[in-house]
Amino acid sequence: MKNLQENKLDNPVWNSLSEYHSAFVIDYGDTKFYNPDYCQFGGFIELENTLNSTEQYSTLTDNFFVVGEKPEIPDSLKIAKELVCLQMIIYKKIELEIDLEIIKLTENHNEALLNLVNLVQPGYFKNKTFLLGDYFGIFVDNQLVAITGERMQMDAFTEVSAIITHPDHTGKGYAKQLITHVVNKISDQNKIPFLHVVESNIGAIKLYEKLGFVTRRKISFWNITK
Repeated sequence: MKNLQENKLDNPVWNSLSEYHSAFVIDYGDTKFYNPDYCQFGGFIELENTLNSTEQYSTLTDNFFVVGEKPEIPDSLKIAKELVCLQMIIYKKIELEIDLEIIKLTENHNEALLNLVNLVQPGYFKNKTFLLGDYFGIFVDNQLVAITGERMQMDAFTEVSAIITHPDHTGKGYAKQLITHVVNKISDQNKIPFLHVVESNIGAIKLYEKLGFVTRRKISFWNITK
């Protein structure tokens, strides 16, 4: 069943930083960015504001993303790439038996978490990203081999993120179990889980659809650098 607030997902960064994640905001008025120690995402409601806000934010980090419509940027910056993603959403809990031990990660696991993310998806996970939500992992022989967690959060929606498995441990169903655990946890909080996946990642999209996610819309992540 659709949520009446679902249009907030059209501008997920702005609405996360206006609601549940307001403690992490760097606010430039009509543009809001996450503190770059946690996440390098921004969103806006007035295009004209993005010219100044992107310039100011670039003094804090030289590589970041604006999510949603294409921003205006100063000549000192460039759009390195546009990542077109599917925004997918799931309205009910996943009915899948979890038969592996899933561990809630703590600050003691942060180094292993950073190493795994940066091995598979370098550049997205910062030193304090794990503080944005709960992260969970599967260990094999005391090595963290698969993770899934929560990133952007609004009052009614939570993003499932960092769905990552070590290349030596793929094909074992770890991601399926972790996604199930995180989605059902979010659902138990009376919130709706959503995620973003690059539209060319067909294998991941098929997995998410099999678990019950549906595509809500396409949304662009504009990578901006100096």
